[in-house]
Amino acid sequence: MQRLVGLFVGLCVVLGGFGVAAAQEDTMPPPKVLLVGREWVKPGKTGAVHEKSESAFVQAFAKAKWPTHYLAVSSLSGRSRVLFLAGYDSFDAWEKDYAAVMKNTALSSALDRALVADGELLSDFDQSILVYDEDESLRPNVDIAHMRYFEISLYHVKPGHHHDWEEIVKLVKAAYEKIPDVHWATYETAYSQQPSGTYVIFSAHKSAAEIDHLYSENKDFVTAMGEEGMKKLRELESAAIDSDQSNLFAFTPSMSYAPDEWVKADPEFWKPKMMSSGGMKKPAEKPAEKPAQ
Repeated sequence: MQRLVGLFVGLCVVLGGFGVAAAQEDTMPPPKVLLVGREWVKPGKTGAVHEKSESAFVQAFAKAKWPTHYLAVSSLSGRSRVLFLAGYDSFDAWEKDYAAVMKNTALSSALDRALVADGELLSDFDQSILVYDEDESLRPNVDIAHMRYFEISLYHVKPGHHHDWEEIVKLVKAAYEKIPDVHWATYETAYSQQPSGTYVIFSAHKSAAEIDHLYSENKDFVTAMGEEGMKKLRELESAAIDSDQSNLFAFTPSMSYAPDEWVKADPEFWKPKMMSSGGMKKPAEKPAEKPAQ
C-alpha cells in the first residue's frame, strides 16, 4: 500500500505544457498522443559519446527547420537508457508528420546516416504509443521549460479489474485535490510491448528538493483519505494492481530538439547544451519499422 501511495505522491507536475508539436511559453495540456522511443545504451557508450551521436539527429532536423520537436530524458535509475518523447494532437497528425519526413529526401537521408552511427552504441531500441487520459490526470498543465526531471511510473492492471483501477484513481484524485502542489498526467498504452491495461504516469520536477517535499506530504495524503478511505484503497490495490514500477529521468538538452519558446524561457539550461533548433527524433523517423514498447 505504501508503495502505491508513495508513487502517487511523487507523480506531480506532469507532462503538462509538453505540447511538443506546438510548444508555447505558457502552460498547455499534455499531448493527446505520445510517442516514446527507448534506447538502451551499451556500457561505456553513455555520456558524451552518445550525446555526440544524437547531435546528428538534432542537426538534421534543425537544418530542415522541422516544426515537430522532441524531448530526451536520461535514466537515473534502472538500466541505462534514454527516452525520446514526441507529442501529437492525433494519430492523423503523427501520420502526416511521418509522411512529410519521408518526402524530404535530404532529411530522410541524413536520418538514415545518423541511425547507422547511433545504432553502434545501442544494445536495443523500441517504441510505444500512448494516449492521454484526462479524467485520470490532476492539474496536468505546467511550465515544462523550467522542469529538470521526470518521474515515470508504470502500473499494470489485472485483466477484468479496470473498474477497480478507476476507483483507485478517483480516491487518490479526491484526496490530492486538497493538496494544491500535486499534479500528474496519465497515459494508457495503445501500442506497446507492455501488456494491455498498462498505465503510464508522468511527473515533472524542477529540482530534487521538490521530490523530497512531495514525499514528505504522505501524511497529508493519509489525512485527506481518512482511515476508511485508506482501508478501501488498500483493498482495491490488492485486487487490481498486478505490478508497478517507478523510475527517475533527467532532462537532457544536448539530445533534445527543444522549441524556441523553451530556449527563450530558460536559455541557461537549454541553449548551451543544444546542438541547434529543428524537429523530431526517432519517434517520427520510421515508426512503422520499429517494434512497439
